[in-house]
Amino acid sequence: METFNHKLNVYFETWMGPRDQRVRGWLLLDNYPPTFALTVMYLLIVWMGPKYMKHRQPYSCRGLLVLYNLGLTLLSFYMFYELVTAVWYGGYNFYCQDTHSAQDVDNKIINVLWWYYFSKLIEFMDTFFFILRKNNHQITFLHIYHHASMLNIWWFVMNWVPCGHSYFGASLNSFVHVVMYSYYGLSAIPAMRPYLWWKKYITQFQLIQFFLTMSQTIFAVIWPCGFPDGWLYFQIGYMVTLIFLFSNFYMQTYNKHSASLRKEHQNGSPLSTNGHANGTPSMEHAAHKKLRVD
Repeated sequence: METFNHKLNVYFETWMGPRDQRVRGWLLLDNYPPTFALTVMYLLIVWMGPKYMKHRQPYSCRGLLVLYNLGLTLLSFYMFYELVTAVWYGGYNFYCQDTHSAQDVDNKIINVLWWYYFSKLIEFMDTFFFILRKNNHQITFLHIYHHASMLNIWWFVMNWVPCGHSYFGASLNSFVHVVMYSYYGLSAIPAMRPYLWWKKYITQFQLIQFFLTMSQTIFAVIWPCGFPDGWLYFQIGYMVTLIFLFSNFYMQTYNKHSASLRKEHQNGSPLSTNGHANGTPSMEHAAHKKLRVD
């Protein structure tokens, strides 16, 4: 296994250049196979989990969901705060920042971004809760693609570009996750659900995040500073895939929902204020059961 890891590391360095030595010895970062194996295990659970739960009663998981979402909300806030304050007081350049130009700030950014990488492993639990609660309609291609790809992408980021221009997307995403996980934590408490009105805007917020990250990455292409171009082009391409997939999700979930409401109104089918019409759940209620994107 050690020989295999060595050969794999040599291959990566031949392809992408020398690795950043500042993260040597850090948990999960020295070799790629553990991260890849965890991703394969995740995909196997995604495949086998619904089959296992098919003839079983769903689990509530309410208490665990509150604690889980609260924990990720706090972790996301910590990462956002630490990244923003480090960049602000450390004088990082917004348009482009190399990975070896501000040692003290770089070291702090690297520490926080390791937690960001590790949080992508923790977030696999999103899918596992869907499986345990038999919310299989939530386990979409977008959901799996986003979760599986982020852990692997950030292993490579942490090994080659663990600071500098890499901070921006992680900062925005951490802030979005503060909003998102606080929403899902509160929604696990039945008494709070009538007061949660901003679910629709979470997806809009995510799309704004992707556009801003892509724009800021393009700045580094236009005004280069030594940050590797290959990573910039990769991030732009990855943002394009997320914009496409999240936009499709938004249109499928909310635009069709609005069109259905207009059609029902034109056909004279009023919806009662408690969200039901003739004993059938309203479209508004159905929309809340639709896909979760994170």
